Amino acid sequence: MNLVVLAVVVFSLSAVTIFARPFVLVLSQDDLLNAANPADGGDSPATDPTQNDSADWDEFGDSAYPQSEEELDPGTWRPIFEPDPFKPDLSAHPDKEYYSTVLKLVDSVSSGDTALMEDAVSEIEASAARGVPHARSVLGFLFGTGQMRKQNKAKAFTYHYFAADGGNMQSKMALAYTYFRQDMFEKAVKLYSELAEAAVNSFLISKDSPVIEPVRIHNGAEENKEALRKSRGEEDEDFQILEYQAQKGNSLAMYKIGLFYYFGLRGLRRDHAKALSWFLKSVEKGEPRAMEFLGEIYARGAGVERNYTKALEWLTLASKQELYSAYNGMGYLYVKGYGVEKKNYTKAKEYFEKAAENRDAGGHYNLGVLYLKGIGVKRDVKLACQYFIVAANAGQPKAFYQLAKMFHAGVGLKKNLPRATVLYKLVAERGPWSSLSRWALESYLKGDVGKAFFLYSRMAELGYEVAQSNAAWILDKYGEHSMCMGESGFCTDAERHQRAHSLWWQASEQGNEHAALLIGDAYYYGQGTERDFERAAEAYKHARSQSNAQAMFNLGYMHEHGQGLPLDLHLAKRYYDQALEIDPAAKLPVTLALASLWIRKNYADGFLVHMIDSLPEVYPKLEEWIDDVLLEEGNATILTLFVCLLTVLYLRERQRRHAVVVPAGVAMPHQPNELVAPAPVI
Repeated sequence: MNLVVLAVVVFSLSAVTIFARPFVLVLSQDDLLNAANPADGGDSPATDPTQNDSADWDEFGDSAYPQSEEELDPGTWRPIFEPDPFKPDLSAHPDKEYYSTVLKLVDSVSSGDTALMEDAVSEIEASAARGVPHARSVLGFLFGTGQMRKQNKAKAFTYHYFAADGGNMQSKMALAYTYFRQDMFEKAVKLYSELAEAAVNSFLISKDSPVIEPVRIHNGAEENKEALRKSRGEEDEDFQILEYQAQKGNSLAMYKIGLFYYFGLRGLRRDHAKALSWFLKSVEKGEPRAMEFLGEIYARGAGVERNYTKALEWLTLASKQELYSAYNGMGYLYVKGYGVEKKNYTKAKEYFEKAAENRDAGGHYNLGVLYLKGIGVKRDVKLACQYFIVAANAGQPKAFYQLAKMFHAGVGLKKNLPRATVLYKLVAERGPWSSLSRWALESYLKGDVGKAFFLYSRMAELGYEVAQSNAAWILDKYGEHSMCMGESGFCTDAERHQRAHSLWWQASEQGNEHAALLIGDAYYYGQGTERDFERAAEAYKHARSQSNAQAMFNLGYMHEHGQGLPLDLHLAKRYYDQALEIDPAAKLPVTLALASLWIRKNYADGFLVHMIDSLPEVYPKLEEWIDDVLLEEGNATILTLFVCLLTVLYLRERQRRHAVVVPAGVAMPHQPNELVAPAPVI
C-alpha cells in the first residue's frame, strides 16, 4: 500500500521543540476518495465566477470580516498589554469596567496582593451575573484553576459555555480543548473549525504573515537561557551587534533586521514601518532578497498604502534574481487581476508552478487551491490534496486548514473527524489569542514571574502545550515565589504540586516527553499525588514511546525490581540497552545497572543483592551524614583515608580470588553484561 506522510510541523524559529515531537499524519490510499469531484459530481472546470473570488482564496486581505483584532477576539486583553497609542486610556473603552477589573487581576498576581485579587474576583462575579460574556470567560478560568475560589470544573465548563455562546472566542478555545481531551470529536471539530476560520482571517486582516515564535522557557529542568537570550529584542547583545553592522552599511544585516521587525521575531514587536525602512536600505546596498518582501509589503498594505502596481514591480525584480518564491506573489496578482490589465489564470498557474518547482510552500498551496476550485484548470481534488500535503509538510498553516476541511466534509479525503480536529486545532492556535504567549514571555523576561504564570495558565486552559509546560515549570522552579494563587490566597504546597501535576499531565498528552517523565516521577515518588507504581510505569511508557532514554532506564529499573511491572530481568536488560542506544551519555548508569542485573541473577538473595536493594533507603541518610559530618572542616581528610582503606582492602581481596585455582569441570561465571537463561534441569 502506498503511503503519503504528512508531517505537520508548526513554525519554530528557535530551538523550542526539544520535548514536543512533531505531529505526523500518515495517509494511505484508503484515505483518498475515488471520485475526483465528490463535491459537484463532475470533472468540468468551474464556471461560477464568484467561486474564483471566494474568501478562502483571498491571501492579501480583501475580506468582508471586521477590520480589527478586537472584533475577531472579543474580550481580548490586548488593550491592557498592547494599548492603542491613539486611545491609550481604558476609561474611554466601551468595556471599561471589564478591563478595569482584569487590570486589577493582573496587578494582583504581579504584586502578590491577595486582597486586591479578592476584590477583582468579586467584581468579575458581579459582571458575570449581569451576563457579560467576557467576565464569564474569566470566571470560568478562575474556577477551572482554583484561583481565589474552590476549584470546580463543572462551574468552569458552565461559565465557558455561556461565554462562548455570547461570542467569547477564548472560551470557545477552552471548550474545544475540553471536548478534544475527551475524544468528543463531533463537538470539538465544530468549535475548532470556527476558531480556525477566524485564525485564517486574522492572518489576512492584520496584514501579518502567519509566523509565530513560541518559546519554551525551560530546557528540561533548567531555564532555557539561550532561547530567552534570543527573545530579548533590542536588548539582546546579538541584535545590537547586528544593528551596528546595519548602520555601518552591511546589506545582509539590514535585511535580517527588516525580517525581525516584519515578522516580530526574536522578542521584537512587529513594526512594518521599520521593516520597510530596513528593506529599502538593504535593496539600495544590493541585497536582492529584500525585493520580494517589499513586493509583499505593498501588496498587503503593511505599514504603507496598498499599491499593487508597485508590488508587481518589486516581485518581478525579485524573480529576475532567481528568488522563485516571488513567482508565487506574482501568480496571486494575476489570479485576482491586481496591478495587471486583467485576470490571467494561465499565467498565474505558470508562476505558481515555477514557485512550486523550487520548493516554495506558497506555490504548492496556491496550485492546490486552483485544482480544488477548478480555477483556470480542470477540477482535480486528488491533485489538490497532494499539493496541500506538500505545503503542509513545509509548514504552511492554510494548507493545514484546507486538509482539515477536506477531512471534515469528506471532500477528496474520507471523512475523519479526529484528524480534522487535530489539524483545525493547529490552525486555531495561531489565532489572535496566541498573543498571550508574547505577553507572558515579556513579563517573564522582566522578572514578573507572577504575571507570566497567570498568562501561561490562561493559555494552558486554551490547550497550548508550550504554555502548559511553561506554567508547570514555573511552579516547580519558583515554588512559593511563583505567585500561584490558590483557593484562599497563595497556593499551599499541596495546591501547587497538584496544579503542576495537572499541567504536566496535559502537556504529556500532547506529546511532551519531558512532561510524561515528570508525571512518572510524581507517581513513583508520591510527589503531589499518591504513590502509584503502575501509573508511574504507564507515564514512563508514554515518554518511552517518544524515544526518551531516561524513561527507558526507569522502565528497566522497575522490571528489575518488580515495581508496577512484572519482575523480568531480561526485559530490564532490553530497556537498559535501549536507553544506551538512544543516549550515549547514559553509558555509566547503564553499565552500573547491567552490573546490578548480573549480581541479582548470579547471587540471588545474597548479601550484595540486599545491599543494592537497600541503597534507595540508605542514600538520603548517607547524604545527610555527609552534609552534617564529613563535610565539616577536618573531616574531609578522614573521608579520604577511609576511601583509600576500602580501595586497598578491595584490591587485596581481588588478588586473593584471582590466585585461587578453578577446579576442572567448573564453569566460570558469566560476564557482567550477559544475562544467560538458566540451563534446563534434566
